[in-house]
Amino acid sequence: MAGHESGSGGTGAHGAATALLTRRTSRSVRAAVLFLHGGSVDSRARSRHWHPAAVRMRPFVRAVAAAVPDADVLLAEVRYRVRGWNGQDADPVRDAHRALRELATQVGDVPVVLVGHSMGGRAALRAAVAPEVRAVLALGPWCPEGEPVEQLRDKDVVVLHGDRDRITDPAASAAFVRRAGVAGARAHLELVKGGDHAMIRRGQYWHRSVAATVAGLLAALPRPGQ
Repeated sequence: MAGHESGSGGTGAHGAATALLTRRTSRSVRAAVLFLHGGSVDSRARSRHWHPAAVRMRPFVRAVAAAVPDADVLLAEVRYRVRGWNGQDADPVRDAHRALRELATQVGDVPVVLVGHSMGGRAALRAAVAPEVRAVLALGPWCPEGEPVEQLRDKDVVVLHGDRDRITDPAASAAFVRRAGVAGARAHLELVKGGDHAMIRRGQYWHRSVAATVAGLLAALPRPGQ
């Protein structure tokens, strides 16, 4: 990838692990794309970079890097402390907010696009309450009944869901997108014909679609000074 690429992240204040794993950056950043991988409903086990859910997102980071060669678009992953959502703790949402705060400390106030899969899709949609998040791309998201949508008002929301997904429910995603639209989001759903939850079936289509969608969402952001 172009620009500076970090490794597996480092530690912040008092030795605490950072939540932001930067994959591409530069001295001048106008926008950022953060990737949130999947996880478990309940688990306090430590999240590791070699877990399948984390590994699954890396081809999408590379696909977006190729489609968005601009060095001034930072690309990063959100590192979770634990593997699970864990009920009201909503741990990956907390980690997403930590990553957003770290991003602001590093590069200032820049617009952000979040890309999340499964549990990470749910976390990204929740984390869109942060004003710097301008758009969310959710892949096969976990959208339980009653999931909040008000935070998505005036934001772009794209959901891609495989019609053969047996882990998360495409119908639930469709219902979520409808409610988000009523709440004032610019929300759109695409069902990936033949697509499964792991995004292995029709993998190249998933990668191309995510790359093109993120490029389009970034292009819609106002340029500095506009």
